[in-house]
Amino acid sequence: MSLSELSAPPERVDIQLGDRSYPILIGAGLLDDPRSFDATPASAAALIVSNTTVAPLYARALQSALAGRFRAVHLLELPDGEAYKNLQTLNLIFDELLGRGSDRKTVLFALGGGVVGDMTGFAAASYMRGVPFVQVPTTLLAQVDSSVGGKTAINHPLGKNMIGAFYQPQLVVCDLATLQTLPPRELSAGLAEVIKYGPIHDMAFLDWIEANIDALVAREPAALAHAVKRSCEIKALVVGQDERETGLRAILNFGHTFGHAIESGLGYGEWLHGEAVGCGMVMAARLSQRLGGVDAAFVERLTRLIERAGLPTVGPALGADRYLELMRVDKKSEAGEIRFVVIDRPGSAVVRSAPDALVREVLAQSCAPR
Repeated sequence: MSLSELSAPPERVDIQLGDRSYPILIGAGLLDDPRSFDATPASAAALIVSNTTVAPLYARALQSALAGRFRAVHLLELPDGEAYKNLQTLNLIFDELLGRGSDRKTVLFALGGGVVGDMTGFAAASYMRGVPFVQVPTTLLAQVDSSVGGKTAINHPLGKNMIGAFYQPQLVVCDLATLQTLPPRELSAGLAEVIKYGPIHDMAFLDWIEANIDALVAREPAALAHAVKRSCEIKALVVGQDERETGLRAILNFGHTFGHAIESGLGYGEWLHGEAVGCGMVMAARLSQRLGGVDAAFVERLTRLIERAGLPTVGPALGADRYLELMRVDKKSEAGEIRFVVIDRPGSAVVRSAPDALVREVLAQSCAPR
């Protein structure tokens, strides 16, 4: 199946949040089609926030698509990379908005991956106490996870995504054609967030991923279309029940407690977020086994699938003490007690604590020797 065969009409998944509900559009060729943005609020001006890698590829097409809706469509290019997901870079967005005299109706468009989406969303939540924004994710990871659900944040040297806000977009436009330009490493990173939906919610989807992992790695359009749609459906279901992560939504962080420790411990950007999550899922699965939720065969199955996706399964040698220190700063921690997303049975996840001794055993098994 060709990209052109997938392009019309787009698939649609709805996030149901009352007056904050919004659609996710999924298809090829959406980014440069003005009709994709019919749900965008009216305003005199728009600001596209992108980065130095994505903007040269797609900013002009998006500007053209938006030209009939706004009198002015401005562009801000940020430096590219997780290392720039910080307060200094966030201020560049505020500088641009203030410098142009932007009002509270100005619409922000996040054109890029998870870093651009998180920072643009946080800027939109903060500027004049809230302006509308639209997610136009161009990476697999952003399309299946970070652009959906309204979690926005920047990193702090002591913890990932620790400064942010829940703030929903008006619209998410997932143009599958952008996935064809992703570097292989970025594609693999996105597959980590696709894979996680199986163990936590839908084992039939995990079966499908296993059967189609080679097609996904090869970027076959039909496989990518199904992966993005099903991932968005699962996330929409969870977010619709628990928007602010007071309970159920935390299961979407399977592998992330370990993964965030890897990212923070190595320095942001050394490993991609999806690489850290992929390795973190192996660790979380091994912890789940020690807690009695899954057996060794399940852990081996998930580990092999993560390897086939091109992701690391052996953690860096930070040392158990450092891992534990970093994980105690995780957002799920309570009174210094680390809370992990674990599988209590295949297709079902819970959040619970675990003794440090068990976590140390997992780290000893899962990390490179020092």
